Amino acid sequence: MSFLDSFLIRAALAGLGVAIAAAPLGCFVVWRRMAYFGDATAHASILGVALALSFEMSVFTGVLVVSLLMATTVSTLSNRGYAMDTLLGVMAHSALAFGLVAVSFLQGVRIDLMAYLFGDILAVGRLDLGVIWTGSLLVLALLWWRWSALLTATLNPDLAYAAGIDPRREQLALTIALALVVAVAIKVVGVLLIAAMLIIPAATARPFAATPERMALIAAIIGGVSALGGLQLAFTFDTPTGPTIVCLAAVLFALSSLSGLLLRNTRT
Repeated sequence: MSFLDSFLIRAALAGLGVAIAAAPLGCFVVWRRMAYFGDATAHASILGVALALSFEMSVFTGVLVVSLLMATTVSTLSNRGYAMDTLLGVMAHSALAFGLVAVSFLQGVRIDLMAYLFGDILAVGRLDLGVIWTGSLLVLALLWWRWSALLTATLNPDLAYAAGIDPRREQLALTIALALVVAVAIKVVGVLLIAAMLIIPAATARPFAATPERMALIAAIIGGVSALGGLQLAFTFDTPTGPTIVCLAAVLFALSSLSGLLLRNTRT
């Protein structure tokens, strides 16, 4: 019997793969206040699912292409006078609506819409696992390569220009990384919960981190604990796995916020 024959082992590895990539990237989402940007990219992925099934290509490819198009479109239009929050609101909900309508037109294709909306980590196969880990490692490699430049562009764009760093290029790197995370995470937590796995572990780690690197590391650990713990809780209480993972992450965030408040009160 192979190690990967157990669906629980595959689910655990899939959850860890998504967590270790989404959490460090989520730190930049939090620092740049791009939460709604991640949400819009995730919502667009359901349109990618519909297009992939229509043209008989892999779902990963369809989601990745549409997520990249959404992210680059928003980045381009935001520099042309459109208010970012308004633009993201229009794009996010429009893309989700068009995706759901496109799915309804698919003929002769059986699709479990709930699995794409809320994830189906227990159905992850060996091929899915390979795609998830390949995408996650690519995201980590991109963040490792551009870490210093990304931090500089995030903290002070003017300083970045002075140092010969183009903030628009770093924004593109983040866009690519975000699209990759959305493409690999759709199977695990679904379209509607991807943004939560980006933001919640990073926000939870913030009170305990003195440096950006430590925050990214702690966020990855919290994301991994949420994935494995949520999987165990879902198996124990027979609850939906993707939402249970996010619920555990939210509980950890609440405990983090409470402990941070208590620490500040004791210091004063």
